[in-house]
Amino acid sequence: MEPGKLDIDAFVSVIRAGSEYDLNNYSYKSLHRRLARILTDLDTDMPSLLRKMENDPLFIKQMVMECTISTTELFRDPHVWKLIRKDFLKQYHGEENINIWHAGCSTGQEVYSMLMLLHVEHLLDRGNVTATDLNPHYLNTAIQGCYKYRYNLQYLDNFDTVMKENPDDPDYLEDIPYERYMIIDPSEDTIRMRQFLLEKPVFMQHDLVKGERMDSGPFDLILCRNVIIYFNFNLQNRVLQLLHSHLKKGGLLVLGPHESILGSLSDKFERCRIGYLKK
Repeated sequence: MEPGKLDIDAFVSVIRAGSEYDLNNYSYKSLHRRLARILTDLDTDMPSLLRKMENDPLFIKQMVMECTISTTELFRDPHVWKLIRKDFLKQYHGEENINIWHAGCSTGQEVYSMLMLLHVEHLLDRGNVTATDLNPHYLNTAIQGCYKYRYNLQYLDNFDTVMKENPDDPDYLEDIPYERYMIIDPSEDTIRMRQFLLEKPVFMQHDLVKGERMDSGPFDLILCRNVIIYFNFNLQNRVLQLLHSHLKKGGLLVLGPHESILGSLSDKFERCRIGYLKK
């Protein structure tokens, strides 16, 4: 069954009435796609789904989590990570610390990608890394740092591209084995992050939509990739304003490849080839 606009409105209304979450500002296209998948996965129809939500607060929360899924992978969009390494991290070699926030970190692969980069650039000891997400189940996976081998095997090529290529000499490949950072066990179908990486980041639950302030800022670098693409224009601007307020002057905001800053807020940033620098 394909949900229509009235179905989506009813779905959002029940969530708002029965929980602390408000999806009114999420994009229609995103809600339509995710609600259609929910109906298919549960093999149910809208009236049945709405009845269950009205009678089960825990089920409402489950539906919210289903609608706030974000995808991630090791070194997703390798060219972005290569630019972060070459154009941004290099300038912190002489600094005492670097503060980084992964906003909407999902299951954490992006966080561990950053930690590997910090390590190879001899910045790990100086890095303060905070990672947040709304979904506690994703945060638990991120804290464990253990992923399915069969789902992540293809992303090891991303590791090679970003970690082994010398940013100052692309023709020179450094000998950096996967095992330096990961314990790979095909027989157990696992890729597990090394303990020295697991100990570094601070993971916490946080709701960007509510505009919750962070105590650990301001930040030199904020990554919020493939998150605001699911929001409508007004919510995008509210979230971007929140991120802007947590950046240091000259700090870098990195968004997803199909995300951008539009309207009056764009005057507060300077576009660069990695992302947006706070003016």
